[in-house]
Amino acid sequence: MSDLDCILTIKKGLQKMSARTMNRTNTPRVAPSAIKLPSEDKRWRIVAATMRRHGYAQSSLIEILHTVQSSFGYLDKSSLAFVAHSLRVPLSKVYGVATFYSIFRLKPHGKHTCVVCMGTACYIKGSAKLLQTLEQKYAIKLGDTTADNKVSLLEARCLGACGIAPAGIFDGEVLGNLTSETIDVQLKDWLAESESDPESVNIKTTL
Repeated sequence: MSDLDCILTIKKGLQKMSARTMNRTNTPRVAPSAIKLPSEDKRWRIVAATMRRHGYAQSSLIEILHTVQSSFGYLDKSSLAFVAHSLRVPLSKVYGVATFYSIFRLKPHGKHTCVVCMGTACYIKGSAKLLQTLEQKYAIKLGDTTADNKVSLLEARCLGACGIAPAGIFDGEVLGNLTSETIDVQLKDWLAESESDPESVNIKTTL
């Protein structure tokens, strides 16, 4: 066999390998009919629809997790496993993404949420001490919820509110210049609520 024949043979072989690779790449990662929803809960249909819209792409992981959390309130083990299986992503990667971004939560939150910023400016101005005081006074650990499911204590890496440090978020409202006393006022109001109370009283802190 001449050198030219060898080159042509190798070229044909590479073309066949390339064609097989392209076929595998273009094949859907998971056929829609192959995905079995975790339960009959209609909220899973919303999640499945989001997956279909993104073509079950691994790059849509964050969007899918956001949809699950929006639908169910948080991300539990079964939902993480379902997303991992559907997108053909290692469960460890899904868990890593869910724990890295502060927008995701792995436990159901209480009726109210107290988020303390732990960014550099807030930390320097005493946010860590604020958290420690709250944990000791209300017997609640960071990331947990009170036994009556009324208040969840959380932290954020940075709220972008350095000018009013230390800052926090109380039921979605960013407030600054916090002290243990001002936070205490809000938490006491929340914990004193009865189940019939429609809304809580907002903390009065000057920004």
